[in-house]
Amino acid sequence: MTTSPSTSPAQRPEDENLGLGANLAYGLQHVLTMYGGIVAVPLILGQAAGLNGGEIGMLIAASLFAGGLATLLQTLGLPFFGCQLPLVQGVSFAGVATMGAILSSEGGGGLPGVLGAVMAASLIGFLITPVFSRITKFFPPLVTGIVITTIGLTLMPVAARWVMGGNSASPEFGSVANIGLAALTFAIVLLLSKLGSASISRLSILLAMVVGTLIAWALGMADFSKVTEGPMFAFPTPFHFGMPEFHIAAILSMCIVIMVTLVETSADILAVGEIIDTKVDSKRLGNGLRADMASSILAPIFGSFTQSAFAQNVGLVAVTGVKSRYVVATGGLILVVLGLLPIMGRVIAAVPTPVLGGAGIVLFGTVAASGIRTLSKVSYKNNVNLIIVAASLGFGMIPIAAPTFYHHFPNWFETIFHSGISSAAIMAILLNLIFNHFTTGNSENQSVFAAAYERTIQYSDISALRDGDYFKDGKLFDAEGNEVPMLELDEHGNETVRRPAAVAEH
Repeated sequence: MTTSPSTSPAQRPEDENLGLGANLAYGLQHVLTMYGGIVAVPLILGQAAGLNGGEIGMLIAASLFAGGLATLLQTLGLPFFGCQLPLVQGVSFAGVATMGAILSSEGGGGLPGVLGAVMAASLIGFLITPVFSRITKFFPPLVTGIVITTIGLTLMPVAARWVMGGNSASPEFGSVANIGLAALTFAIVLLLSKLGSASISRLSILLAMVVGTLIAWALGMADFSKVTEGPMFAFPTPFHFGMPEFHIAAILSMCIVIMVTLVETSADILAVGEIIDTKVDSKRLGNGLRADMASSILAPIFGSFTQSAFAQNVGLVAVTGVKSRYVVATGGLILVVLGLLPIMGRVIAAVPTPVLGGAGIVLFGTVAASGIRTLSKVSYKNNVNLIIVAASLGFGMIPIAAPTFYHHFPNWFETIFHSGISSAAIMAILLNLIFNHFTTGNSENQSVFAAAYERTIQYSDISALRDGDYFKDGKLFDAEGNEVPMLELDEHGNETVRRPAAVAEH
């Protein structure tokens, strides 16, 4: 009796093939889980670049197409490329704020400058992948948590503008109708998250956008007349948005994003390997990072941006227990097909901006919350990590609070620091080096900030005190000068009562 390859005990769990039907069903679930995230980035950048609905639709189609190809490369693999794990690739949120800053700065070069910066920075990332494992110590959860939190916070003004209607020149900008529609969409997200099943909860943002759009259409606040304008099927045109332009400042700011992307992808590869209980060695990790960077180099050719693994899909693998990489590869094929249908992009581009805003508050807030969750893993005891977090986040919030803060600085300086994420990342990396790696001169005492939060006292202890009680030489005395017995921990951690000296002598 022979054993089929699909049931071989020596087979890796990710190599199991569930069959065409299951691959399609589970693959579609992966696409639906990340669809809202993958279309949000081209929507944000397309609006920031001043593109019309049709061009934004092409930008979305290009991102779907590039994400599908990147997913196939990562899951199926080629020699030296692809970790062959169930990881869905798509446009990374990490670079949204930085690319938006490049678009808004005078020396950024517009959309061609963004695409050129992505290509050049990704090439640098590709070249350093062999030695990246040696510098990951400079990107601990302290740094990545700060960066991810800043990404979410930096995107909140975008969500606010969407809520108000998107176009500040419109007389309806900030109207009660726009804000009300956004609030309704926001409420639907929360309602589906609370009352829906696990699968509905995971799709709450996408479903809320569908319901919100239908309500807007019924109220006459949605216009789908231009959806049919243009081809229904088309291959993404290479360099449709112009030949890439390469500006040093834009490339430097994107290099920071690429470093963060490499750290996030490394974490996702290791996490999914642990989830499906398969071995992930340095070679496999390197193959995954090379696939990530190669996809990011090629994506701008079609009009897309940096590619990375989607963390929500790693969570989906954990929830469903479906470990097959062929399921995710099927999802990649679905993304490629959607990318060949520009009409799908035009439908997304026609979604009313307030609906996007209502969903965007939760979507971007989730990014910030993920960063806060990462920061919760950081130790704040007897070190200055709290100061690093405070200084970095504060520095990163300056461009958000005052967008014109760097207008009088040189163009290259403004391009780098006009992005809150670049500002926070640079500060976090430098302070982490100064305080946690170059420790010469560090105080042995806690910082005043850390000490202030470390010292706590329980209410039950305070309530046990009586009028006239006082402390002297580390001992507690009552109003009559008698020492009050106190609890201490013995060498085994058990509580013992420390008796007053006069009592102990008896």
